[in-house]
Amino acid sequence: MTEANRHPIHIHDDACIGCVHCLTACPTKAIRIKNGKARIISELCIDCGECIRYCPHDAIDSLTTSFSDLNAFKYKVAIPATVLYGQFDNATLPNEILFALRRIGFDCVYELSTICELNNAAIAKYIDSHPKPRPLIASTCPVVARLIQHRFPSLCDLIVPIEPPREIAAKILRANLPRVLKIAPTDIGIIHIPPCPAKMVSINFPVSMEKSYLDGAISIRDIFNPIFQALRQSQEDTIMCHLFPETIFSGIGMGTALSGGETRGLKNHRTVAVSGVRDTIRVLDQVELGLLKDVDLLECTVCPDGCVGGPLAVENRFLAKSRILRLVNQMGERTVVDSSDMSMLYHKDFLSFSHPIKPVPDLPLDDDRGRAILKAKRRNKLVKQLPSKDCGACGAPDCRTLADDIVRDQAALPDCPFMKEEK
Repeated sequence: MTEANRHPIHIHDDACIGCVHCLTACPTKAIRIKNGKARIISELCIDCGECIRYCPHDAIDSLTTSFSDLNAFKYKVAIPATVLYGQFDNATLPNEILFALRRIGFDCVYELSTICELNNAAIAKYIDSHPKPRPLIASTCPVVARLIQHRFPSLCDLIVPIEPPREIAAKILRANLPRVLKIAPTDIGIIHIPPCPAKMVSINFPVSMEKSYLDGAISIRDIFNPIFQALRQSQEDTIMCHLFPETIFSGIGMGTALSGGETRGLKNHRTVAVSGVRDTIRVLDQVELGLLKDVDLLECTVCPDGCVGGPLAVENRFLAKSRILRLVNQMGERTVVDSSDMSMLYHKDFLSFSHPIKPVPDLPLDDDRGRAILKAKRRNKLVKQLPSKDCGACGAPDCRTLADDIVRDQAALPDCPFMKEEK
């Protein structure tokens, strides 16, 4: 994947009818309707997947790692997001799902809930070590990090510089598997199984490290049917899972699939959890205005109800949420991560960003500063001319954005149907 086509979100022209559902849903105004089809502006897209969620014609999907890509590796490791456990009925144990992943071709499956708890403990330690500024913002959701880079650049310094659990798990595996298996690191493929397209971009183009420790991502939507078929065929595995439950799961970590999961583990800190892209933007607006300084940690997830509401999940998010909560209650809040191990990794910077997340500058109206000033003046005049209906009928999400496109020579005033009527 090159910089030019870095985004996995893909529009199928044969299914797109040029409606404005995706246009109005996009939080960064990265979509236009051109010649009756939706088009994505790569420089503005943050891969939140809202367009996938709101498209009524299934014309938008996400390109992730394919099963054929796994053939490049001798040893294949799956790191499933804990959301995966909520996609199956209550009778299906988490261990059965891990067994099923092995049956469909993975040599090893790394359970993530314990690393989620480790990440949670590291965030708590960072909060205690850094009394100012406030509020700090959790970095687990890659879309939130990119949203801040593009829309709230002044808040970049508030992002907690602790890598998300998927990267910590992959880093641990990278450090140990080549030595244990006695094979070259390049022969080991570590694949994440997420509920959203943003994880794929965070792997190919990470914002806090030079190179991801993961090799790719297969969405829950793409892997659900193979797992389901494997579950139906694995009667022996089911019996073994009931008799010999080997894997240790963390109830604290399991809860991070839901909004408030990270903050739930921070008993001694003032926290706020918000989910959904619009509510996230509202709260970040308040942070930018300095209104939440009495909060220690702000946990934001752009998907409704947290990762359980990801656009590439399969199950109804309310059912999935109920199942995850049931697992959390069964496992309880007993700590399974050794605090001394966490502290050692923390002080060695094993869990930290390689470099801080930096703001992404706005697209200029023109590369030449003088021409950009003239275009800004023309843009302001156009905004006054336009009807302020923000209807999307012109192919841009609102009148202000249409004015921007006009001065960039990417649109014309007659694109607005109301201007045609006046003329």
